Amino acid sequence: MPAIKGINRVNDYAFKRILGSKEGKEALLGFLNAVLKFPPDKELVSIELIDRELDPEYLLDRGARLDILARAADETLINIEVQVVNKYNIDQAFNWFKDIRYYRSLHLKDDETGDIFTDLLEVHILEINKVKVINRKPKDNLEAWMVYFSNLEGKEMEAIAMENAAIRKALTIEEMFWQSEKERRFYELREKAILEERSAIVEARAEGETIGEARGETIGEARGEAKGRLEAKQDDICKFMTRRFGIAPGEIMPKVKQMTNLEILDHVMEELFAANTVEEAQAIIHDGLGKSLHVENKI
Repeated sequence: MPAIKGINRVNDYAFKRILGSKEGKEALLGFLNAVLKFPPDKELVSIELIDRELDPEYLLDRGARLDILARAADETLINIEVQVVNKYNIDQAFNWFKDIRYYRSLHLKDDETGDIFTDLLEVHILEINKVKVINRKPKDNLEAWMVYFSNLEGKEMEAIAMENAAIRKALTIEEMFWQSEKERRFYELREKAILEERSAIVEARAEGETIGEARGETIGEARGEAKGRLEAKQDDICKFMTRRFGIAPGEIMPKVKQMTNLEILDHVMEELFAANTVEEAQAIIHDGLGKSLHVENKI
């Protein structure tokens, strides 16, 4: 089953529509067992999706978490919550740790003695960006799923799917999802909402630094935040062009980096979401670049 070109599999709308659907239970079960790594006699054998029906308008405003009630082979019931979008309230789940490990399991424990407080609560963290640099065949099911969520496409993804029935199922549902014009529209609206939320947070931080400057804090920190805000917006545009139209980052980044006016960048992003072809998208970038250079020349 060919992979869909340009889809962002950690878009929470796509994730819930693909793995959180009735048809996706087999794929979701495979993913959860790969993460939890229970012994064979305790692996999850069934799952119930709580609040499976998703209100698109609610999702666009607040995002979605996938709530799951799972039953293990030994009849143990487990409540599972999956979060795939950085809400900036648990930074550790999104490229936070400094070592090269992409997976870790965390438990509550006594800071002094190290004694585990309870074995009934645990957090599993997957840092997908750390898998993107692995240049080899996945060593196990978990690594295969991590590669899937890193948005790998083409023959390499197909080869992995051939050896993993759950991922193969996910790709089949992904294709059905992408063929629906309605689903694609909601997916793109969610991508836009995610990028706008990230930009809003960066802007809020920059404003906080400006207030700090007024109170006598360093000007350098405020300028650094402003630069970070600009670079975040530029990166968002490049990522969108890559995911939506398959344009290599190295091809588009030099043009986008020349746009240093946030208002123009915001306008460009807005226009890109309405573009239907790569030619239209490139024309929008070209127009934005011209406007940016014109503004700079006037200054």
